Amino acid sequence: MANIKQHLDRFDLVILGSGSAAFAAAIKASELGARVAMTESGTIGGTCVNVGCIPSKNLIQAAELYYAPAHSAYKGFSMRRGKVDFSALIRQKDQLVKKLRQKKYIDIAEGDEKISILKGHAGFVSKNQVQVGDQIVEASKFLIATGTRACIPDFPGIDQVKYLTSTEAFELKKLPGSMVIIGGGVIALELGQMFHRFGTKVTILQRGGHVLSEFDPEVAESIQNILTMEGVSIHTDAVVNQLDRVSRGISIAATVQGKPRRFVTEQLLVACGRIPNSRSIGLEEAGVEVDEKGFVKVNDEMQTTADHIWAAGDVAGPPLATPVGAREGVIAAGNIVQGTHIKMDYTVIPRAVFTDPEVAAVGLSAAEARAMGMQVAADCLDLAHVPKAVAIYQTKGLVKMVIEKNTGRIVGVQLAANRGADIIHEAALAVKCRLTIQDLIGTIHVYPTMSEAIRMAAQMFTKDVSRLSCCAE
Repeated sequence: MANIKQHLDRFDLVILGSGSAAFAAAIKASELGARVAMTESGTIGGTCVNVGCIPSKNLIQAAELYYAPAHSAYKGFSMRRGKVDFSALIRQKDQLVKKLRQKKYIDIAEGDEKISILKGHAGFVSKNQVQVGDQIVEASKFLIATGTRACIPDFPGIDQVKYLTSTEAFELKKLPGSMVIIGGGVIALELGQMFHRFGTKVTILQRGGHVLSEFDPEVAESIQNILTMEGVSIHTDAVVNQLDRVSRGISIAATVQGKPRRFVTEQLLVACGRIPNSRSIGLEEAGVEVDEKGFVKVNDEMQTTADHIWAAGDVAGPPLATPVGAREGVIAAGNIVQGTHIKMDYTVIPRAVFTDPEVAAVGLSAAEARAMGMQVAADCLDLAHVPKAVAIYQTKGLVKMVIEKNTGRIVGVQLAANRGADIIHEAALAVKCRLTIQDLIGTIHVYPTMSEAIRMAAQMFTKDVSRLSCCAE
């Protein structure tokens, strides 16, 4: 440590990381009068704006617009698709990301005299000191918000092939002719459909019995069937046995539903979840413990096992979502600066998968509710009964609602539907406010809208919705 400056500055709060959770915490702490430093060894803004939410939704929308003209259900016109200039789409995406990173992160930090960003790898060297690059910063309180990175399982041969994670997939300059995706979660489905719609031959290898294992089978199987009908090749109960380089790209030897299969692809995308960035940041020096997967252990106030250190965002464990991390950051900052004991509430967190149709959920599944000792009823609404879905030829999908039997209180909703990520918020409000199915039925909805699907799902428990006229209660 001879070349390390013994003191760069002293702050009220030092935050390891500069992503969504870190910025939310820094802004809140600054508002409360604290002097804050964030550290960053890579690109300011973290996953969401740089290689996650923003670039993925930008390219997913582009793929939808490109795919739609040649696959319209309307018979009165026809349009032909042109060619995809994939490199131009990537350049435009990069410009958008750069603009938002500057406006939503860099400019905000630079415009706040209480917030500083320190560049370099950060790690604890003592209880109250963090080394950032070749310097030392001190504080009495700290927040760990270092996020996660792609999980790369130790598949045989993985170190001998060139593979992509979602980060590299968004940096491709040439559209691949074929792509095999290992994994069946959110990233696999979103990017799988996106590349398929641009013209790539996509194959998904999912280890479990259906994609989206965190969703109810009816919803997961619905989107799986829709993607399969669209042309995405999905193989479930698939185990990867060997990866090899071949002249045409990459060879994947697998066992699919007990039978040997071989796939050859130009590009391989590994989408097997995320692991925390908790190593090499000196947590042992600070007395911070992690769980068996490496996520930082926190209590419901976001405090770690060290009483002067908090953690927020993906590094603190599931649910891994940008708005969740931001809320955790705000709660942690308030508790740190004001000494309060505000608790994080995870009971009502909507989540979505941006496929087409979109998949979304909030609250408890029927199995989760019953495991908690609740007496519940559950039913599924086919979108063929929703007038707006019929009017725009978007009847693929369903809505599943779970209610408490004796009260009719809505405890959970899952769906696969056009604009499902938007309409799930009505269900989220219903769960949060402990509304009953009668509360929803008695609420007049704009007609026709996809949001009526939530109201009609509530009606299922009292009558046959297939025998209702439009808008009937």
